[in-house]
Amino acid sequence: MTTASNGNGDLAFTAELFKAADKLRGNLEPSEYKHVALGLIFLKYISDAFEAQRVRLTTDQYADAEDPEEYLAEHVFWVPKEARWSYLQANAKRPEIGKLIDEAMEAIEKAPSNEGLKGVLPKNYARPTLNKTMLEQSAMAA
Repeated sequence: MTTASNGNGDLAFTAELFKAADKLRGNLEPSEYKHVALGLIFLKYISDAFEAQRVRLTTDQYADAEDPEEYLAEHVFWVPKEARWSYLQANAKRPEIGKLIDEAMEAIEKAPSNEGLKGVLPKNYARPTLNKTMLEQSAMAA
Protein backbone atom coordinates (compact mmCIF):
# COMPACT_ATOMS: atom_id res chain seq x y z
CA MET A 1 0.00 0.00 0.00
CA THR A 2 1.34 3.44 -0.86
CA THR A 3 1.61 6.12 1.74
CA ALA A 4 -0.87 8.28 -0.14
CA SER A 5 -3.55 5.61 0.02
CA ASN A 6 -3.14 4.70 3.69
CA GLY A 7 -3.84 8.17 5.02
CA ASN A 8 -0.39 8.55 6.58
CA GLY A 9 1.32 10.26 3.65
CA ASP A 10 2.59 13.21 5.68
CA LEU A 11 3.94 10.99 8.45
CA ALA A 12 5.64 8.64 6.00
CA PHE A 13 7.16 11.56 4.11
CA THR A 14 8.43 13.08 7.36
CA ALA A 15 9.93 9.75 8.43
CA GLU A 16 11.71 9.39 5.08
CA LEU A 17 12.98 12.96 5.30
CA PHE A 18 14.40 12.34 8.76
CA LYS A 19 16.05 9.09 7.61
CA ALA A 20 17.71 10.88 4.72
CA ALA A 21 18.79 13.73 7.00
CA ASP A 22 20.26 11.27 9.50
CA LYS A 23 22.32 9.61 6.74
CA LEU A 24 23.47 13.00 5.57
CA ARG A 25 24.52 14.04 9.06
CA GLY A 26 27.14 11.30 9.49
CA ASN A 27 29.93 12.64 11.69
CA LEU A 28 29.22 16.32 11.13
CA GLU A 29 28.72 18.65 14.04
CA PRO A 30 25.14 19.97 14.22
CA SER A 31 26.33 23.55 13.58
CA GLU A 32 28.04 22.39 10.38
CA TYR A 33 25.38 19.89 9.36
CA LYS A 34 22.59 22.46 9.23
CA HIS A 35 24.43 24.45 6.55
CA VAL A 36 25.10 21.35 4.46
CA ALA A 37 21.55 20.00 4.75
CA LEU A 38 19.72 23.30 4.32
CA GLY A 39 21.79 24.18 1.27
CA LEU A 40 20.91 20.89 -0.40
CA ILE A 41 17.24 21.20 0.55
CA PHE A 42 17.15 24.72 -0.89
CA LEU A 43 18.85 23.55 -4.09
CA LYS A 44 16.35 20.71 -4.48
CA TYR A 45 13.39 23.00 -3.74
CA ILE A 46 14.31 25.70 -6.26
CA SER A 47 15.16 23.09 -8.87
CA ASP A 48 11.75 21.44 -8.42
CA ALA A 49 9.98 24.82 -8.61
CA PHE A 50 11.98 25.70 -11.72
CA GLU A 51 11.12 22.39 -13.42
CA ALA A 52 7.41 22.81 -12.60
CA GLN A 53 7.43 26.31 -14.12
CA ARG A 54 9.40 25.01 -17.10
CA VAL A 55 6.68 22.42 -17.78
CA ARG A 56 4.03 25.15 -17.62
CA LEU A 57 6.01 27.36 -19.99
CA THR A 58 6.56 24.60 -22.54
CA THR A 59 2.80 24.19 -22.86
CA ASP A 60 2.31 27.91 -23.58
CA GLN A 61 3.00 28.64 -27.24
CA TYR A 62 3.77 32.29 -26.47
CA ALA A 63 6.23 31.62 -23.63
CA ASP A 64 9.97 31.01 -23.87
CA ALA A 65 11.09 28.34 -21.40
CA GLU A 66 14.71 29.51 -21.83
CA ASP A 67 14.01 33.12 -20.81
CA PRO A 68 14.89 33.77 -17.14
CA GLU A 69 12.37 36.64 -17.09
CA GLU A 70 9.54 34.12 -17.57
CA TYR A 71 10.52 32.56 -14.24
CA LEU A 72 11.10 35.83 -12.43
CA ALA A 73 7.59 36.94 -13.39
CA GLU A 74 6.24 33.96 -11.43
CA HIS A 75 8.64 34.44 -8.48
CA VAL A 76 10.64 31.35 -9.44
CA PHE A 77 14.43 31.38 -9.35
CA TRP A 78 16.21 30.73 -12.65
CA VAL A 79 18.26 27.53 -12.32
CA PRO A 80 21.04 27.12 -14.90
CA LYS A 81 21.43 23.66 -16.49
CA GLU A 82 24.52 22.77 -14.44
CA ALA A 83 22.66 23.61 -11.21
CA ARG A 84 19.50 21.59 -11.80
CA TRP A 85 18.85 18.66 -9.51
CA SER A 86 18.51 16.32 -12.51
CA TYR A 87 22.06 17.24 -13.58
CA LEU A 88 23.41 16.65 -10.08
CA GLN A 89 21.58 13.32 -9.87
CA ALA A 90 23.03 12.22 -13.20
CA ASN A 91 26.53 13.07 -11.93
CA ALA A 92 26.12 11.98 -8.30
CA LYS A 93 28.55 9.06 -8.56
CA ARG A 94 31.40 11.24 -9.81
CA PRO A 95 34.14 11.74 -7.22
CA GLU A 96 33.88 15.52 -7.65
CA ILE A 97 30.18 15.70 -6.68
CA GLY A 98 31.04 18.22 -3.94
CA LYS A 99 32.67 20.50 -6.50
CA LEU A 100 29.65 20.14 -8.79
CA ILE A 101 27.33 21.20 -5.97
CA ASP A 102 29.54 24.21 -5.18
CA GLU A 103 29.51 25.15 -8.87
CA ALA A 104 25.73 24.76 -8.92
CA MET A 105 25.40 27.20 -6.01
CA GLU A 106 27.72 29.66 -7.75
CA ALA A 107 25.80 29.38 -11.03
CA ILE A 108 22.51 30.12 -9.27
CA GLU A 109 24.02 33.18 -7.55
CA LYS A 110 25.47 34.46 -10.84
CA ALA A 111 22.20 34.23 -12.78
CA PRO A 112 21.13 37.83 -13.49
CA SER A 113 17.57 37.23 -12.33
CA ASN A 114 18.73 35.87 -8.94
CA GLU A 115 20.15 39.12 -7.56
CA GLY A 116 18.88 38.41 -4.04
CA LEU A 117 20.95 35.22 -3.76
CA LYS A 118 24.37 36.72 -4.47
CA GLY A 119 26.85 35.67 -1.79
CA VAL A 120 24.38 33.83 0.44
CA LEU A 121 24.40 30.21 -0.76
CA PRO A 122 26.77 27.71 0.86
CA LYS A 123 29.70 26.68 -1.30
CA ASN A 124 31.65 24.30 0.88
CA TYR A 125 30.62 20.90 -0.43
CA ALA A 126 34.01 20.14 -2.04
CA ARG A 127 35.95 20.34 1.22
CA PRO A 128 37.89 17.15 2.05
CA THR A 129 36.20 16.64 5.43
CA LEU A 130 32.76 16.23 3.86
CA ASN A 131 31.82 12.61 3.15
CA LYS A 132 31.49 12.24 -0.63
CA THR A 133 29.41 9.06 -0.31
CA MET A 134 26.94 11.02 1.80
CA LEU A 135 26.72 13.71 -0.90
CA GLU A 136 26.28 11.06 -3.58
CA GLN A 137 23.40 9.46 -1.67
CA SER A 138 21.80 12.86 -1.06
CA ALA A 139 22.00 13.80 -4.73
CA MET A 140 20.58 10.43 -5.76
CA ALA A 141 17.57 10.87 -3.45
CA ALA A 142 14.27 12.23 -4.68
